[in-house]
Amino acid sequence: MGAVFDNSAEEEDEQRCGGQVAKVEAEKWSWREMKLRAHGTETQRTIIREAHLLQLMAPLWRPCSSLPAISLPRSPAIDPRNRSSMADPLSVLLLARLSRGSLNSCPQQVQFLQRWENLDRFIPNRSAMDFDFAHYMLTERGKGKENQSVRSQSKEAYLKLLAETFNMNRSRILAFKNKPPTPVKLIPDEFYSSVHQSKPSKPLRRIPQMQQTPVRTLDAPDIIDDFCLNLMDWGSSNVLALALQNTVYLWDASNGSASELVTVDDENGSVTSVSWAADGQYIAIGLNSSDVQLWDSTANRLLRTLRGGHQSRVGSLDWKNHILTTGGMDGQIINNDVRAHSHIVATFRGHRQEVCGLKWSTSGQQLASGGNDNLLHIWDRSMASMHSRSQWLHRLEDHTAAVKALAWCPFQRNLLASGGGGSDGCIKFWNTHTGACLNSVDTGSQVCALLWNKNERELLSSHGFMQNQMTLWMYPSMVKIAELTGHTSRVLFMAQSPDGRIVATAAGDETLKFWNAFGTPEVKKAAPKAEHPGPFPHLRRIR
Repeated sequence: MGAVFDNSAEEEDEQRCGGQVAKVEAEKWSWREMKLRAHGTETQRTIIREAHLLQLMAPLWRPCSSLPAISLPRSPAIDPRNRSSMADPLSVLLLARLSRGSLNSCPQQVQFLQRWENLDRFIPNRSAMDFDFAHYMLTERGKGKENQSVRSQSKEAYLKLLAETFNMNRSRILAFKNKPPTPVKLIPDEFYSSVHQSKPSKPLRRIPQMQQTPVRTLDAPDIIDDFCLNLMDWGSSNVLALALQNTVYLWDASNGSASELVTVDDENGSVTSVSWAADGQYIAIGLNSSDVQLWDSTANRLLRTLRGGHQSRVGSLDWKNHILTTGGMDGQIINNDVRAHSHIVATFRGHRQEVCGLKWSTSGQQLASGGNDNLLHIWDRSMASMHSRSQWLHRLEDHTAAVKALAWCPFQRNLLASGGGGSDGCIKFWNTHTGACLNSVDTGSQVCALLWNKNERELLSSHGFMQNQMTLWMYPSMVKIAELTGHTSRVLFMAQSPDGRIVATAAGDETLKFWNAFGTPEVKKAAPKAEHPGPFPHLRRIR
């Protein structure tokens, strides 16, 4: 009817499985122990450890007086050369004890099992096993594979989702260790989420369709279609300067009037660059003859001519207070103090071909220069000298075409954006403090000019073939916000109005267009000031 319990049978089995095995193995292997530890294989060393373990366990398997005896079947023969056969008697004894729960009442045996769990013994742990899942794996899972060929795709997807939901994708049935306890959270999730709420990401600014077309178009006849020149600039007095062949025109954006500033004679050649000073009154004009002229726009008067610096045309200009920096086709960059009689105060040498772009940083500490030799240089004003030939701070060679488009970030210090020519087509972002390239975006076309939005984290780029478009990017994700099209030739020149809203573009199609690209900046409403309650808000005021 039931199992036969006999104390004498249990004693006999335990003596055989515990004491006899340990004694025989200890006597047989003790004399070879030192030799095998030094020269034996991993299997032989493991056998020695098991023999010692069995010898240590022999006193622990005497039956507790409060437990009934268990009749065990006779164990198979033990072959000391076979590692698995040495573990069989002990495994049978442990599994029998675990299945009856007879080890839970003997403290000495429970203490040993706690240490036994961390040893290299592959004994399943019943308390950590899922018997329902094991029964399903052994009996029901194979039935589904028989009809797998007639299942539909929707049925397969449903079964896969069901298995993932109920964690039925496991392949292991036996469990050898208990699962780690669930960590206790000191702060509940509800409280943590209410205190530390993440800031919502700012949505992309939507450009209305009417802002994606030019608000005004003017003619620009005979404009020179040359990538390395800089023929347009918008001054702080809201006057746009544009060079057409030998003539410089001024267009006043406040009233829409246009006037001629100067027409250069043929000896000095065509105008190759223009740049307004910070005050919006004085303008520098670079010429094909290597000279640079300074004009007073309000009086229409030539102030002085800078000579002797360059050997060929001056295609790029930029101001830093009273210092006018010029870049020429000879590869030289010269700092000119317009107040001094001897105007050349420093020379930067590093480019092997024409200097296409020049931009001083907002702080005036660093100068960026791009050349037709595919090089981008970062110069420090303190390192400039009259005779040194290699005083650049960083020499960046990542672009594979001419570098003309340069723009310093107005809201992040030491961040510079640069654009490469036709065979490059990339916009790269640089940390000018370390010289590291932070990001590179392939635009697919020639990058002619770059402008930062003064009010938002946005960047506008103008391009050449094939679409001749302007692209507005969200920084730093560089997601396209809008593309502005209208020119039929590459958009070589861009300038930004003093308030930062309007962008002027000039292209080889001999047109000058104005775009409301950046729009009207949002005016942030000031939060109402709360009345100060005073040092004792809980007390009434004494009259």
